[in-house]
Amino acid sequence: MVTPTRTLRPGTVITSADLALLDVVQPGVFDRLLDVVGQEARIALYAGRPIPFDAIGPPAIINRNQIVPLFFNTSGLSITTEGRALERGGIGDRVRVMNLSSRATLFGFVQEDGSIKVTR
Repeated sequence: MVTPTRTLRPGTVITSADLALLDVVQPGVFDRLLDVVGQEARIALYAGRPIPFDAIGPPAIINRNQIVPLFFNTSGLSITTEGRALERGGIGDRVRVMNLSSRATLFGFVQEDGSIKVTR
């Protein structure tokens, strides 16, 4: 299983120097270093403790309160506007955003270019 070599705070991007591989099998935790390197800690990770699957994710490219482009596409209708991110998110994360025009709170998925694809 993969464990941190030091305490990692939330938001820390994990490097290979931060990790150790123990010869222990445990369900629900990472067992390959390559699955963890380059990911971001979502919660505090403590030295010597296994890293659960939901404790890490892709590094955030959108920060809370950041102004981001919003895109909505359905059945030939395409809407583009600006929104304010209400939480941090990495590529593929589902985040809450506020449409700046209507002040409505929406959910969408972070795209590679830093925009949000709004879903219903």
